[in-house]
Amino acid sequence: MPQGPGPSWPVGRAGAEQIVSSENTPSTADGAGDAGEESAAVWDVVVVGAGPAGASAAHAAAVAGRRVLLLEKARLPRYKTCGGGIIGPSRDALPPGFELPLQDRVHAVTFSLDGRFSRTRRSRRMLFGLVNRPEFDQALVESAQKAGAELRTGVTVSRVEQHGPAVPDRRTVAVVLSGGETVLARAVVGADGSASRIGAHVGVKMDQVDLGLEAEIPVPDTVAEDWAGRVLIDWGPLPGSYGWVFPKGDTLTVGVISARGEGAATKRYLEDFTARLGLAGFEPSVSSGHLTRCRAEDSPLTRGRVLVCGDAAGLLEPWTREGISYALRSGRLAGEWAVRIAGAGDAVEARRQALNYAFAIKSGLGVEMGVGRRMHQVFSRRPGLLHATLTGFRPAWNTFADITRGSTTLAELIRTRPLARRALTALDNRSPDGAS
Repeated sequence: MPQGPGPSWPVGRAGAEQIVSSENTPSTADGAGDAGEESAAVWDVVVVGAGPAGASAAHAAAVAGRRVLLLEKARLPRYKTCGGGIIGPSRDALPPGFELPLQDRVHAVTFSLDGRFSRTRRSRRMLFGLVNRPEFDQALVESAQKAGAELRTGVTVSRVEQHGPAVPDRRTVAVVLSGGETVLARAVVGADGSASRIGAHVGVKMDQVDLGLEAEIPVPDTVAEDWAGRVLIDWGPLPGSYGWVFPKGDTLTVGVISARGEGAATKRYLEDFTARLGLAGFEPSVSSGHLTRCRAEDSPLTRGRVLVCGDAAGLLEPWTREGISYALRSGRLAGEWAVRIAGAGDAVEARRQALNYAFAIKSGLGVEMGVGRRMHQVFSRRPGLLHATLTGFRPAWNTFADITRGSTTLAELIRTRPLARRALTALDNRSPDGAS
């Protein structure tokens, strides 16, 4: 993540009918594609899934001048279960000139411990922004289209094949759609969510699965004004659980998350959480649920000419389950390396570029996830200690603020500050299961 305050927060298409446009037609000199009939039949990069990860991958590949096809099974815009928090690392990974459709700017955080011991911390500087995912995701897709990517919605990918009769040569991947159509590509990026079919092809393994439940609750102006610029984070009653309230104009996004397998208890937590906030009398416009999945440390990120990123790769912060910044950052890397793989003339070069992508992910986001796993373990055992530290120890609050703004990361703190490293190690070693 960038150091220092970073860029200021901004306020705030049509894809061509032709498959090939003057902006994204590849040259034949680099081996990425050949002129004539083959160029019209084989895409340089096919991206599966048009969420933040997929749109970022498509944008990165299209900006590099490649022919890019972005496939999405839903009709856009579409709703996504997500708090919609845009922290500094997310902002810094957006395409140049991207205007964030912010619904609110957060300057205050109220922390509570299962509804008790509430305390609000405030910041003169903005901590992070809040967006509605349908608008945000649509804007990212439009940015990819403007860069030259072609979009197809309402199509479901059944499988990908790198060998067999559907594959004309070893430089090509076949993307088979549910209707029987086959799309050919030099490289494929899987960004099709946490239940990814491309991830299954790659062999992605998950070691942490959580259930998030959320409600979008329209509220009157008097209630909206009370929440403007302030979010609530409640450390929940279940191990590793927490709840949130994110204000977005006349609507509050209210949600909770906990380990999968605690479905009934998680639902009760959301009901109790909503009731004690005085929001049970308002009818949600949307109620939804979603499973988040974190990759195992040895989970693959590539297979042949196929890469995975974002939720499809299990890339998200294990403690907070924040996924937008991981989607944007991994998507951009996947798009950049897909371009290199598309240009690879043989399997050896394609493999080398795929390994480079995996190394880039593991040495950056993978390190951050490792620290996040340790924080999740400590938080699951001692939520009270975490709450007391954040609300009663000013340096801890300042660190929280710095992380949300993107001027540091947990991994960077552990690496550069011996005191922080020793404290986390001590908590790892002494926290008994079930302690609070």
